[in-house]
Amino acid sequence: MKRLACLVLTAIFLILQALCLAPPANAATQQVMMQGYAYGPAALTVRVGDTVTWMQHDQAPHDVVTTSAPVAFRSPQLAAGQSWSHTFTKPGTYSYYCSVHPDMRATVTVLAAETPTKQPPPTPSKQTKARPTASSAPSSSSPPTSSAAPVSETPAPAAPVTQQAAATGPSLDPMLLVAGVVTAVAVLCLLLVGSRPGG
Repeated sequence: MKRLACLVLTAIFLILQALCLAPPANAATQQVMMQGYAYGPAALTVRVGDTVTWMQHDQAPHDVVTTSAPVAFRSPQLAAGQSWSHTFTKPGTYSYYCSVHPDMRATVTVLAAETPTKQPPPTPSKQTKARPTASSAPSSSSPPTSSAAPVSETPAPAAPVTQQAAATGPSLDPMLLVAGVVTAVAVLCLLLVGSRPGG
């Protein structure tokens, strides 16, 4: 039983280490092909922290040299089958070309990293006010047509709130995730200790 508890705790420790040391989930890698004496795509949009990898498919050598950029960079000349990567750390527009073939030109637009914005909580008072009007409407015979308009207006503001919540939903606080895992470990340990015979 002690071996099982040690194995479980070791596995949980390794999982926590992997979660804490993992790279940010929002960083992405994009690819630009050097093929047919052109960059494809010729215009690319990424976020700060993203990496772009240029893959060389032509027989002639190519490189990547910035002409106008917040931070200048230059790749080595790449032969067919080689690639080169750059991670963007500053937002802005990076115009670049191939110094061997100056007609090969392209741009990378780097946007600021996404920051989760806290949306103000929906105010229940607006929905509460609309509902009593709708519930009082059936008691009188003339207002039902006028109360139908506020009821139809109430769901319209609710839809954007739902969309905003869905947009911010996938971003989880890493500490919240760690706290959940630690809680699960504690519960598992208590269950293991409690299930011991004679304990």
